[in-house]
Amino acid sequence: MTTARLSRAIVAAALTGLVAATSACGSDDGGSDAASSASRTSASAGSAGGSADATSSAAAVPTDPFGPGCAGLPAEGPGSLTAMAAVPVGTAVSQNPLTTTLTQTVLAANLVDVVNSRQDITVLAPVDTAFQAVDPGELSALLGDVPRLTTVLTHHVLNGRLTPDQLVGEHRTLNGDMVTIAGSGTDLTISADQTLAGAGPTTIVCGNVPTANATVYLVDQVLTTPAAG
Repeated sequence: MTTARLSRAIVAAALTGLVAATSACGSDDGGSDAASSASRTSASAGSAGGSADATSSAAAVPTDPFGPGCAGLPAEGPGSLTAMAAVPVGTAVSQNPLTTTLTQTVLAANLVDVVNSRQDITVLAPVDTAFQAVDPGELSALLGDVPRLTTVLTHHVLNGRLTPDQLVGEHRTLNGDMVTIAGSGTDLTISADQTLAGAGPTTIVCGNVPTANATVYLVDQVLTTPAAG
């Protein structure tokens, strides 16, 4: 091979190597850029999806029982959420360990069949501590006056199975008068002037509890009718 031919062969080989190296470099950069772009797109989509999920969760309306007193109910058997859901409200209240005094008053007023037979109602059920908050003399007088006791108890019964959101506002009771409930979500109250003790507003102990014919909200005050107040 002559010197000229040898020189041309070396140059051609060098150019071929340079082109191959440049092509490989360009391919690597493109792959890296594509991977980086895909990664950014995936991260962005994940972030957007997470934000949407969080927003959806925050906007959800609670449908399960709520309140600090729910933990005091039996996990299973009579008085548990599962057992109460299968029986009428009068029976459910009689099985509930938090409403033994209410059970006695409902029996005294002969209202068990009344509340068990009515369909689609909401019951504001005072727990035992609610009766303990009433002056003993006043409570004794109430328990000894069956007509007035009946009026007070039916004042705790509302028409319709009301969700927490629907519970807010003014409602006609089974007694024919009105009760007003304030708040939002699960933070619901009934003003002190609508209670028998009058010492403070009523709050929910355990709410949105289903029974066979009613939705129950266990409350920490005994309510009183406008006329009796």
